[in-house]
Order: sequence, then C-alpha cells, then structure tokens
Amino acid sequence: MVGVKRQERAAATQSQLLDAARELFAERGYDVPLQAVAKRAGVGQGVLYRHFPKRLDLALAVFEENFERLEEAGADVGPGSFEALWGVLVDSVVSSTAFVEMAVEARREMPDFGGNERVLRVFTPHVEAARQEREVRDDLVVDDVLTAVRMVY
Repeated sequence: MVGVKRQERAAATQSQLLDAARELFAERGYDVPLQAVAKRAGVGQGVLYRHFPKRLDLALAVFEENFERLEEAGADVGPGSFEALWGVLVDSVVSSTAFVEMAVEARREMPDFGGNERVLRVFTPHVEAARQEREVRDDLVVDDVLTAVRMVY
C-alpha cells in the first residue's frame, strides 16, 4: 500500500514536471533554466534531477508527444494527407521552437537518437502519394521535408 502511494506521488510529480517543462520550453526555448522548471512544477531541483537526470531526458519526454501526434496524423495516406501532415509538423515547430532545438541537441548528444528518421518515416508515404496526386512537384523527395522544417524554424 505504501509503495503504491509512493508510485502515485512519483507519477504525479513527473506529470507536474512535464507540464512545467512543456510550458517553459514553449515560452523560453530549450535552454530555459531547469531551476525554473522545478519552481513552476512546485518541486525542488533535486526532485527534477531524480526524475530527469539530464535536460535532454526531460526534453525527450516532453517532445515524445509531438512525435506521437505526428505519427497519429500520418496514419492515413491519401489525397491531401501530405498537406495535413505538413500542417501538424509546422504547428509543432511554430508553437514549440524548442522541439527543433531539442532535436538538434539530441543529435549531438545521442548520435542514434533517430528523430529525423522518425519524421522521415512518417512522411515518406505521404510524399509519394502527394507526387502521384500531383499535389507537389515531381522532384520533391522526403529529405526536402526536413530542409523545409529548418526553413520554417
């Protein structure tokens, strides 16, 4: 019983930390002081580091939902799906510039991070469908999506 309550408190604390980090990353970018995250969550900095030992650990947890949202939006391929999926990606970049900053940092710290590959995997069938439907240029390739995201950022 005591262990269950401890787990529930830990889960609630982690949720508070993620909510605070999501808000502050959106407001102030990836380099927001982690002390500010802990303060907004109402916990001490030691608690933050116990749950997320590194900034990148916290960022990956926060931005996993961005990847999940993108993957969910990319589930159905067909006419117009590229444009809809592109809209989801641009919205993520514009509403949370820290998403791109985190991806860049992750590539530096974790060469096997796979964020770009994950985006490309979602977009590949949509680029193909959009080319077949003549919704995009014939020479558009999936790597152009990442280039365009960098331009939006």
